[in-house]
Amino acid sequence: MSLKVIELNDNALRVGDESGILVESPGFALAVDKQLQLGDVAKQQARIHPASSYNKYLHELSLDPISHVIGIRHFADIAYAHLLHLAAEGGVDADVIFAVPGNFTRQQLAILLGLAKQSPFQAIGMVDSALAAAHAATHAGSVIYAEMQLHQVVLTKIVAMGNSLQRESVIQVPGVGSQNFMDLMMQLTTGLFIEQCRFNPQHDAESEQQLYNALPLWLEQDAKDQNSLLLELKANTAVHTAKMPRESLINNLSRHYKSIGQQVAELAVGGNSKLLLSPDFADLPGFRSFLGESIELEVLPVDAINRAVIQNRDSIANSNDQIQLTTSLPRASAKAGSQPDPIAAESEQKKATHVLIGSTAIPLGSVNLPELGRIEKHEDAFYLDSGKQEFLLNQHKVAGKHELGLGDLIRSSEGSEAIRVIQVSNG
Repeated sequence: MSLKVIELNDNALRVGDESGILVESPGFALAVDKQLQLGDVAKQQARIHPASSYNKYLHELSLDPISHVIGIRHFADIAYAHLLHLAAEGGVDADVIFAVPGNFTRQQLAILLGLAKQSPFQAIGMVDSALAAAHAATHAGSVIYAEMQLHQVVLTKIVAMGNSLQRESVIQVPGVGSQNFMDLMMQLTTGLFIEQCRFNPQHDAESEQQLYNALPLWLEQDAKDQNSLLLELKANTAVHTAKMPRESLINNLSRHYKSIGQQVAELAVGGNSKLLLSPDFADLPGFRSFLGESIELEVLPVDAINRAVIQNRDSIANSNDQIQLTTSLPRASAKAGSQPDPIAAESEQKKATHVLIGSTAIPLGSVNLPELGRIEKHEDAFYLDSGKQEFLLNQHKVAGKHELGLGDLIRSSEGSEAIRVIQVSNG
């Protein structure tokens, strides 16, 4: 019974462990014939039964009543059913760490933990997906993680602060999720079929679903004619074929690309940033070229978040029931013989000199912190020793003796005044 990781991106919920990704399941549910179908099965019928299809139960996770669905009280019920589905498909029956996007509110995180308590597994931690995604990035500046969801893109800025990576800011870009791209491409392809074949694939639910299911396959084409996509649909005994110029497709999609790019540019202002893209961006024609000239970017492999969470399990897992979202992780240590980490090299030149309490900067050395203990220097490092008293170090509950680095954030408890480790320049 190994540790499992559940990634809660509604575009593709994933279950993984040390061996890699075990299960992928899109965030779709279909309530028909008094049964709730989930994942791919529900997605493949969503256009046939639009009134019974649901794909916002994670995006809008809440306990608000849904009165028109028999047996389902609220979106949390559907989310719970999907958790059970993932548990059954992925053999999840022991410890679990959730990787959650930065747009989840405190209330939604509380609902998630409540659902987990009723599940056949034990939640032992939560971590921001972007933080895990950025963990292995070696870059001499900030990292911006772009996560494609069903109904939006979430951009999260991760910065290096001393010995840790920390979440700095989160921006939601609505209306540019995978379903928005699909809707736009369906409009384009429908117009081409009408124009070139006098066939409207959206004239009934069956052919509309066929069009929806076929689009991802068309985008994967590696045809000899790189200038066009060959589109083919069957209706009864007829086969309808149309061509879509790649340039026309990219031009139409670029208005969504521009919305994402503008927000990326805002986060990247004032620093050397690298853009990390969730795997789902790889299928968007021309997206990398659209942004690639303005910022360094990389599409992450599907198992990147899973691997990072497994690697950092000890920093994320909680030993008690007070699970909190982890928004800071220790930086990945440089391995022997590997290339030097530019973030590490830059941070070595910036050493902690003071702790900032309120508006007062106190020189590091032997410092008493109320309700926390003492900061003392040993050789070239500073340590906070709280004894048995628990405290929050970068949002993670700890106790005892811990080394402090530039940028570390210390609190005696959740919501208490923050104490930050800073550098004060002599100049």
